Amino acid sequence: MPTKSEAAVPGARAIARHVRVSPMKARRVVNLVRGLPAREALTVLQFAPQSASEPVYKVLASAIANAENNERLDPDSLLVAEAYVDEGPTLKRFRPRAQGRAYRIRKRTSHITIVVESVPAAQARAAKAGVAKATKAAKAVTPEPDETDEVEAAPAKKAAAKKAPAKKAPAKQAQAEQTAEAEEETE
Repeated sequence: MPTKSEAAVPGARAIARHVRVSPMKARRVVNLVRGLPAREALTVLQFAPQSASEPVYKVLASAIANAENNERLDPDSLLVAEAYVDEGPTLKRFRPRAQGRAYRIRKRTSHITIVVESVPAAQARAAKAGVAKATKAAKAVTPEPDETDEVEAAPAKKAAAKKAPAKKAPAKQAQAEQTAEAEEETE
């Protein structure tokens, strides 16, 4: 039974069944376009090098056409709301092998489903910006070393330089002392 939120957002869907692509390979491609604006998703699929991108492109184009012709939606305001790949029937074939054996060859098929929903252009841009903000937030979570970290790291470098083994050759030892002094001066 559809909920209120499903009924409020207009959309369309398209399904391609018994496509001769393994589901794992098709899922790699479908994951690229999930959540993107429909026109941008078509562009991504058009230039994707995977062989599964062709049937996924056709399903997405069909979903956009369904939304445009059946639901009277603007194709520029569509967003890929759902995209998933289910496993279809597997064709079983046999390959003759040495000493009279037969190995089974599985020719897998998949069912590709894509659902597009109409989102106002402002919300589509906000969704796209939200993805950009999420990536910036992920980068911001990793702390960048600031000056206080460098000051704390300096005594550790000095201590490591003092604890160096005494078996070094005199030339190498003098060079190590010079680099340690150069580091102290730069800080």
